[in-house]
Amino acid sequence: QVRMVESGGGLVQAGGSLRLSCAASGRTFSSSAMAWFRQAPGKEREFVAATKGSGGGTYYADSVKGRFTISRDNAKNTVILQMNSLTPEDTAVYYCAGGGPTYYTYYTSRSPGAYDYWGQGTQVTVSS
Repeated sequence: QVRMVESGGGLVQAGGSLRLSCAASGRTFSSSAMAWFRQAPGKEREFVAATKGSGGGTYYADSVKGRFTISRDNAKNTVILQMNSLTPEDTAVYYCAGGGPTYYTYYTSRSPGAYDYWGQGTQVTVSS
């Protein structure tokens, strides 16, 4: 059974930082894309960042570019999202996703339907 478990969410003031972690088990994701998505109340789930399997290659949503950094530790089957300069607009439930598209591009990497496995989500709340 594949499990993906997020951690690191919480309440932070605007301008602060949080580090989200997603630990996967049940299969190895080293050769497939992993990503972070988020969903705010009343809104659709949106792409945040993605990282290709072994060999690099990252994409970011324009709204987080320069503030968020996605990284992965294949030895630990983990994907990290470092979030800096947070704003209230970043408030959402953050989900990690694994088993992403084999044909990894700017477009396929940001499609929720391209990922096979999802975590349960972790709440991030940024106060003004």
